[in-house]
Amino acid sequence: MAGLFAALGLGFLYFVAAIPAGVAAGSPVALAALAAWIGYSLGGTIVLVAGTPLRDWIMRKLKVNPHPDPAKLFWRIWERFGLWGLGLIAPVTIGPQATALICLSLGESPRRIQLAISIGVLPSVIAFALGVGFGAHAFQHG
Repeated sequence: MAGLFAALGLGFLYFVAAIPAGVAAGSPVALAALAAWIGYSLGGTIVLVAGTPLRDWIMRKLKVNPHPDPAKLFWRIWERFGLWGLGLIAPVTIGPQATALICLSLGESPRRIQLAISIGVLPSVIAFALGVGFGAHAFQHG
């Protein structure tokens, strides 16, 4: 159970560590991956439904700049691939909260943002789960 909570909580805050931490805390890889996905998706959902005061506070806290800067990878992805490209890179760059904030400021609908965040993380979930699974297997049988 501790592994599921670790993966869920870290999925919300820091996706890259979520699945490894969940497995290290005793959760099976598939359940840790599912919990990390749910936590990550909730990170975007809370920002989208929370309202303006919380969004303003998060923008200040995370120092999110909603104005395009072509020197940054995030903005180059936005220009080339749009919302779905951001959904794919968010897990390993700025996370679901900042992605939701920026996409809202760019005029995207909350529903599309949530879909892009929740679906865009799936390749990362699969990659991290496979990496952790193979690593745990090699460590146990190595």
